[in-house]
Amino acid sequence: MSLADDIAPGLSGLEQLHAMMRAGRMAGIGVSLGFTLVEAEAGRTVFEGTPGPHAYNPIGTVHGGYAASLLDSACGCAVHSRLRADQGYTTLELKVAYHKAMTDKTGPVRAEGKVLSLGRRAAFTEARLTDAAGTLYASATSTLLVFER
Repeated sequence: MSLADDIAPGLSGLEQLHAMMRAGRMAGIGVSLGFTLVEAEAGRTVFEGTPGPHAYNPIGTVHGGYAASLLDSACGCAVHSRLRADQGYTTLELKVAYHKAMTDKTGPVRAEGKVLSLGRRAAFTEARLTDAAGTLYASATSTLLVFER
């Protein structure tokens, strides 16, 4: 069973995301990397996290996978927010552009994902990862498969 179904079975995607936020629960990836869902509305979600040494690569900056995980989560959950209770999704493609390196001095970052279009079988999204001052660290586009569960 999925976390969303465990918390809010039979509800729409948006209702599930709201229930997860109210319960203070996150998927394992958010727990592992220390980021959380903080906003959800139809077609838009925001995740926040603070990059630090736990996400460093060998050269002393935050690994690109940290940004990619935040962006993938924002893109995927933006789609989730538009789905019915009997639908699911999975990422088919994620294209990430890295604009600026992050370190433990970067401070909190926000990944905002938005649905560009949602069809019966495919969704297209975009996301931006910024700090509190609005500095852009990474951006992404994603294609997702929508399916019946």
